[in-house]
Amino acid sequence: MSGAPRTALVAGASGLVGRALLAALDDDPRYLAVHALVRRPLDGAPRSRKRHDHVIDLARPQVPPGDDVFIALGTTLKAAGSEAAFRAVDFDAVLAVAKAARRAGAARLAVVSALGADARSRVFYNRVKGEMEAAVAQLGYEAVLIARPSLLAGDRNALGQPGRTGERLALAVTTPLRALLPARVRPIDAGVVARAMVRALAGAPAGVTIAESARLLQLGRTTDTGSAA
Repeated sequence: MSGAPRTALVAGASGLVGRALLAALDDDPRYLAVHALVRRPLDGAPRSRKRHDHVIDLARPQVPPGDDVFIALGTTLKAAGSEAAFRAVDFDAVLAVAKAARRAGAARLAVVSALGADARSRVFYNRVKGEMEAAVAQLGYEAVLIARPSLLAGDRNALGQPGRTGERLALAVTTPLRALLPARVRPIDAGVVARAMVRALAGAPAGVTIAESARLLQLGRTTDTGSAA
């Protein structure tokens, strides 16, 4: 990444990783402005002179110019209510925002996927995530970073989000065993994922880079935004 100040776009800024991305980018001196792309006004997010909020239609997004776009859109099958509704968010909306940002001049893309993403998977969730990865890789970005975190840890209630029963139960089981679990499947804090995405995109080579959860843990565990180690 050049030394010139950057402008970031963040889609999904009201969610766990999205809200953490706003904080990480606000702390990063490489970014002069951060545009939050949201479906409704952000409530409770700390104000920042860097941040500019834009309420958009995810089906037909109109986005401001930017250099780097971070997409943290996602739902669950239970919350969506059907496979079609889930796909509308985790595939269609992600792809629509990525296309719009590319048209607006963004050169680098970082997107949240999931552990186990595979376009050939028999598991619907994993297959949609894999198809999304393949689709955004074809949009002509100079660099694409795909983050595949394992189970996300964070306080959804504090963000006004409904709790996810499966996630809560899985965290209750795995958190006490965190130190014993392999890094690739260990629960990972949303803030760690966000910091890792910002750092990884800063040094991403041309083409597509996939950061599995173990790599995200390495990149995001410290607070030094100037380092990508």
